[in-house]
Amino acid sequence: MKKKNRFSFWKISLWLTGINLFWLILALVMIKYVKFPYQTWNPQSFNTPLFLLRMGVSLVFQCLYYYFALNWYYRLIARRASLKRFALASLLLFIACITYAGLNDLTIQKEELKVVLDISLKAFAYGISGLFHILTALAIAAIARQLDEKRDQAENQRVLEQRSSRLEREKLQADYLFLKAQINPHFLHNTLNFLYARALPLSPELSEGILTLSEIMRYSLDHREEEDGKVLLTRELEHVHNVIRLQQLRFGHSLQVRFVLKGDPAGLRILPFILITLVENAFKHGDLRDPDNPAKIELDVSGPGSLHFICSNRKKGGPKELSTGIGLDNSRRRLELTYGENYSLYIKDQLDFFTVDLTITL
Repeated sequence: MKKKNRFSFWKISLWLTGINLFWLILALVMIKYVKFPYQTWNPQSFNTPLFLLRMGVSLVFQCLYYYFALNWYYRLIARRASLKRFALASLLLFIACITYAGLNDLTIQKEELKVVLDISLKAFAYGISGLFHILTALAIAAIARQLDEKRDQAENQRVLEQRSSRLEREKLQADYLFLKAQINPHFLHNTLNFLYARALPLSPELSEGILTLSEIMRYSLDHREEEDGKVLLTRELEHVHNVIRLQQLRFGHSLQVRFVLKGDPAGLRILPFILITLVENAFKHGDLRDPDNPAKIELDVSGPGSLHFICSNRKKGGPKELSTGIGLDNSRRRLELTYGENYSLYIKDQLDFFTVDLTITL
């Protein structure tokens, strides 16, 4: 429980006040209308103010007793404490009960109740009373703990179902956006093959660009995924290199791009179109013509079972190119759906530079 005490003092006081009022009314009715055999007690001589004062003191004791007893037993049950701790708690509560009963007995005047009990009978009565209060508190605490556990289990199940439903909706949305992005590339792929055949005898550079773009389209349409939705990292890197090559052809090989690969990516698998999204973002919004500030693309797979990818670039001034495709936000959602807590994606957006840092536990 998040609260320190399971049982509220004021709720306990309210319940005990109601119970005591019920017994008080019942006792007054019996005094007025019921006459027991050999009754020698005269109601006219009854000291009402003192009786009410003692009832008030008794109610205060009961409220304090059950407040501490219920919360104490509840914590012990919740922690699955040992029998030794339960025995110690019960002993202390029992001592509190019989101590109060003894002190209360000393305040009873002979005029109020002319019944003199033997000391052994008094001890027996005190013991029965203390045992009754202990068992009552223990039973209430155990029942409350059982109900709370069932409620917590139902709440946790509801939260898990809501999270599962939300992730499923996001996955469907991401898949829809991904499929939607494939409609035009399918048409372009067939068209580019025709253009490549026509451009080959006319311009080697143009035909190379068309061929590269055709390979990019083919990867977009034929990313041979397995059931886990991942592709070979080598194919994803080939796609990245094709995009870089096409951009260089577009700008006459004037772009300053430095690509560094550490480790062997063979055999590793990754979610498709994650790395390329980060690279495309650098081409769209970066100034890549400055030799002193080239775009830096670094992939490190030398660590066991991990991938570390960094892409940084200088921002371009003037009007920004509109962003299309999956985008950083959708990439983050796809990473969360696939890798859960086994990834981290940090974006550092400075005044002049933009950096994305991706780490995945494969």
